[in-house]
Order: sequence, then C-alpha cells, then structure tokens
Amino acid sequence: MASSVSHNSFSTIPLFVGFLVVASSLAHVLSSPLMSDSGNRQMKNHTFKPAKDIQKLRRINAYLKKINKPAVKTIQSPDGDIIDCVLSHLQPAFDHPELRGQKPSDPPARPKRHNSTDANPENLQLWTGLCESCPEGTVPIRRTTEKDVLRASSVRRYGRTRRRHVRRDSTGSGHEHAVVFVNGDQYYGAKASLNVWAPHVTNEYEFSLSQIWIISGSFGNDLNTIEAGWQVSPELYGDNYPRFFTYWTTDAYRATGCYNLLCSGFVQTTNKIAVGAAISPISYYNGRQFDIDIMVWKDPKHGHWWLEFGSGLLVGYWPAFLFSHLRSHANMIQFGGEIVNTRSSGFHTSTQMGSGHFAEEGFGKAAYFRNLQTVDWDNNLLPLTNLHLLADHSDCYDIRQGRNNVWGNYFYYGGPGRNVRCP
Repeated sequence: MASSVSHNSFSTIPLFVGFLVVASSLAHVLSSPLMSDSGNRQMKNHTFKPAKDIQKLRRINAYLKKINKPAVKTIQSPDGDIIDCVLSHLQPAFDHPELRGQKPSDPPARPKRHNSTDANPENLQLWTGLCESCPEGTVPIRRTTEKDVLRASSVRRYGRTRRRHVRRDSTGSGHEHAVVFVNGDQYYGAKASLNVWAPHVTNEYEFSLSQIWIISGSFGNDLNTIEAGWQVSPELYGDNYPRFFTYWTTDAYRATGCYNLLCSGFVQTTNKIAVGAAISPISYYNGRQFDIDIMVWKDPKHGHWWLEFGSGLLVGYWPAFLFSHLRSHANMIQFGGEIVNTRSSGFHTSTQMGSGHFAEEGFGKAAYFRNLQTVDWDNNLLPLTNLHLLADHSDCYDIRQGRNNVWGNYFYYGGPGRNVRCP
C-alpha cells in the first residue's frame, strides 16, 4: 500500500557494498530520436526530407490507431496525460492471437501469509485525484501521442528496448545498478515496499528507476524477465514524473516484450490503476515519506504471473504462454535501482538514483526498499535469505542493507551520480 512512514529507531547500518559479478544487466537502452522533441517535420541535421517525413508520420498514425483503443470515457489528468477508459476485451493484450476472443483469467489465490484487502484503493496516481474513475468493465490506459512516438528512435522500437547483448557483468554497459538479489533456488514471486521519489534525470536519453526483477534463463538470448516498479523516463513519457511501470521480455530485450500496455502481452484487469501513469504522492528530503507495495507471483492454478499494487489491488497478469523459462519458475529475484549513464558531456552523468542521496544518510534522506520477500513453490511468502548486494559504481550510487522487526529485510540505496569521487 502507499503509506506515510514514520522513522523507527534504527541502529547505524554498517557499510556493506561490494562489486559482485552477477547476472544483473537487465536494463532498457534508450536511443536517439530521429526528430526534434517539438515533433517538427524537420530532421535534427536540418535536412528537410518531406517524402521521408510524411512516410514516417503515416507509420506513426497507423501505430497510434492500433495501440489507442476506442474509449467509453476520457479523463484529463493534471500532469497532461489523457487516460482512456477502454472496454476490457478491447485492450492491446487481446490483439495477441493466443488471447483473441478470450476473457481475462479469474483472480488467483494470493500467497499465504500475505495481508491484503480488496477495499477501495488509495488515490495513488495523479489522474485519480480529481475523483475521476473508469467504469466497471473498462481498464484505464494512458493514451499514446504522436509526440511520444517521435521521441523514440523509430515507430517499431517505441516502448521497447534496442537490441543488445545482456552480460553477467553490467559494468561498462552504460547502465548502473545498486541492488539486492537472491539466486540459487526456484522462485515463484516477490514482494516489497518501494519508497517513491522524483530523481533528477539529466537528459532525455537517460532514465532512473526502482523496481523488482523476476528473472529466469541463461543470460543469453533466452533471458526471461518480468519487471515492475516506478521510473522517471523523459524519452518514454515526455516529463520527469515518477510513474508506475511494467516491462517483460523473453529474448533478452531483442524482439519480444515492451513497457506497460504498449504491445500485446500484459492483461490489465483493474479499472483503478493506469500502468504508465504518474504516482502521487511522492517523498521529499527531510519530509514525509511514501512507499508503494508491489507484488508479482505465479498463479499456482493457471501459471500466469500476476501483479498486485497497493493494498491488495490486482492490476493484471502476464500470461504464461508469453514465456519459456518463466513458464516454470524464476531462478533469480532482484530489488533496487538502475540508471542510464550516457556520458553525454564527456563525464559521468548527474542523473540521480533513488532520492539522489547516498544510502548512509538513512531515513527521510535516502531511498529505501523494505519488507523484502519471495514466494516459494507452495505459494508462501517468505523473508529473504542469503542476500547479495551489488553496486556497480559505489562512488556514484551505493547500497546498505539492514533488518529489524518492523521493516524485515530492507536496504537504503542511491546517489547523486557525478561528484568529486565519481568524475
């Protein structure tokens, strides 16, 4: 659930950050736009090519017609988003041949030892703060605009990542992490409370995110991941709001998968949350702290991977048929932050991770994850054991782990990026 968190007394957490070689480069590469951000039909090299531009705009309009479904109601969000209330069976997922003509799956059995309610959810997103809602039988979908697509490298790659090799050691890939992970077992889900901030992102080619990764595969081209959390991504959304997001891939980000509902895959079942919409409220330095609960787990009956957000609100699911390795189970769970460092000015980026402050500053200043848990084969939520920590560049972004009776397993993480120790 989204909660206002007060500080319990914590003892000083000893610094425990190391560079661990781990299969963790699970990032989304942003690529340069072909056109200017204003959406003008003039290329960035100022060479005017009307025929080529018109062809591109035609492809964009065709894509928008396909991805933006007819709405029974439209809501204007204060942040500029347009939220369309789309009949559930018309959402993009049901364009998939395996789902066409079907109905959403029945709700799954929640993991044991999980406390949740199906009561009315808190207002966790800006668009719901106006006492607006989508009718029953519909799902709220953030409308994709021409400007959104023009920021991407191409229509085909919008909402997806550029092909790249995923290495076990992420150092040098341009993506930097501060994470906790567990591996060496079979995992059927994970849960945590994520502290929400609005980190500064230096340019539109970079992002900052905090998320849970559900991972399986050999870390070659067969890598399967399910990812959920919050992110600031100027390229994807055109602003610097922290947004609730999802991602999935079955081939190491090569051709399958996408963010949110930008392709046929994730099936949304709720009419109360828009995937890709801005989260509200957020945390402030030396001020009130807010976090959100996120849980992903495998339905023991049908094998789908379900997503829960806030106080027991079922958002939807990734159908089992989308995956190869994750059709069975995960072999790694990861929690934490990630940024992209393009070194666009010739030195390390100033894009922030988490709150933009190092882990040692603690509550109210550094970002945190708390109550880290995994789901076992018998659908039980269990505390993590045998945790590993990874900070790719601890002088830029670091991490500190702890445990107590209130927060269970937790960690502080993040940093400012470029500083005297991170040139």
